[in-house]
Amino acid sequence: MHARSYERPQEDRKALAKMVTQAFKNWDLENEESLAMLGLSEGSRGSLSRYRNGEPLNQNRDMMERAGHILAIHKNLRLMFPHDRERAYQWMRTRNRAFNNLTPAEVVSQYGFQGLLMVRAYLDRARGH
Repeated sequence: MHARSYERPQEDRKALAKMVTQAFKNWDLENEESLAMLGLSEGSRGSLSRYRNGEPLNQNRDMMERAGHILAIHKNLRLMFPHDRERAYQWMRTRNRAFNNLTPAEVVSQYGFQGLLMVRAYLDRARGH
């Protein structure tokens, strides 16, 4: 039987949970914004808390794809602002004309997975990819 492309060992999913929740902390996101990034309902606050405490991310395609996009956004920001970590971290909460004056975090909250793709695509283009 072939493993699905999104299947990851538990240790990898634990590491992903730590990296993703650290990005949320760096970006100073509200719980609701963090939940939206992960595609979780507001009733899933307990899951967010467990991820922060080292529980592995759920092994489903949506969660793995979202984690990949979140980490790509984080990487893009660090590469765009290599000498200004504060600016890189504030970017997700800064209003942007490209997003009709919404913050990137608001774009994800309002548009869900499509919003996450919009933010990632914007940063990929800004970096010339």
